[in-house]
Amino acid sequence: MGLGRYVATRALLVLPTLLGVTLITFTLTYLLPGNPALVKAGPLATPEHIREMERQMGLDRPVPVQYWRYLSGVLRGDFGESATTGRPVLTDFLQRVPATLELTLASMLIAIGVGIPLGVLAAVRRDGPLDHVSRLLGVGGVAMPTFWTGLLAVYVFFYHLGVAPPPLGRLSPGVTAPSALTGLYTVDALLGGSWRALGSALHQLMLPALTLGFSVMAPVTRMVRATMLEILESDYVKAAWAAGLPRRTIVYGDALRNCMIPVITLIGVVFGFLMAGNVVVEIVFAWPGIGNYAVTSLLTKDAAPIQGFVLFVAVVYVLINFTVDVVYGLVDPRIRLR
Repeated sequence: MGLGRYVATRALLVLPTLLGVTLITFTLTYLLPGNPALVKAGPLATPEHIREMERQMGLDRPVPVQYWRYLSGVLRGDFGESATTGRPVLTDFLQRVPATLELTLASMLIAIGVGIPLGVLAAVRRDGPLDHVSRLLGVGGVAMPTFWTGLLAVYVFFYHLGVAPPPLGRLSPGVTAPSALTGLYTVDALLGGSWRALGSALHQLMLPALTLGFSVMAPVTRMVRATMLEILESDYVKAAWAAGLPRRTIVYGDALRNCMIPVITLIGVVFGFLMAGNVVVEIVFAWPGIGNYAVTSLLTKDAAPIQGFVLFVAVVYVLINFTVDVVYGLVDPRIRLR
């Protein structure tokens, strides 16, 4: 099977998955306790006002009709209106997704940039000091919850040492946001030449990115180390050592490339987790991302943002799995031939 046909087959499998995601999202939101019409009308609304709001929101119609209305709205890009902010959910998402994406990308850069080389070196120098350090970091990163790591980082680096900024969002007070090109403040400031905003954005991004990067670096390091240890004991690697091939070629050309399939899978899962599950870090550092937005909506029983968030998370995971499948075919051509 060629690469183009392989990608097309995987893309066709995504469509029924997305349809099932919309059905599950609608069902879960429909079963949530509380009345969305009451939330939108306010606690002092009269029964007549609530019934009128239910009629406007289509809540008095049969469930299949409500689902079709929801599905047709999603296809048009209409995810409803937030009762908390009074704005369309899509507008709120477009404002907040770049903040979450920027934090996720910075965390992934730290996790991949440190975790993969550390795992490789730990496997090559098995039972050495570096291997013990990697295992200690692996256990610590998995064992320590992110909210505790974040609070500890704030206490040490902001309160005690004074080298980190206060956890007050994406920019320091008094710094003007750069012109919106991508929504990522670091990228926009760099493209626009706003060096003060760039420095402030990087400074504010430092602690939350390190907190998340440390927590996801641990499984990446452990996966790379375990896979590399297994591959280094394989017959073809022993044959390469016996043939006198350069150490760099064997470790990074043969062993590392063959261990990338499970690592790519883990990176995809971690990326989806960070896009959806960094809500605790966003709250600790007052980061205005979608996780913070979803928790606020959940506490106020604001149905439309909850539906949008669940659908967004599901779509992110589906697209990540699709991307991982495509990358599989690029890394190992044998996969797309099956």
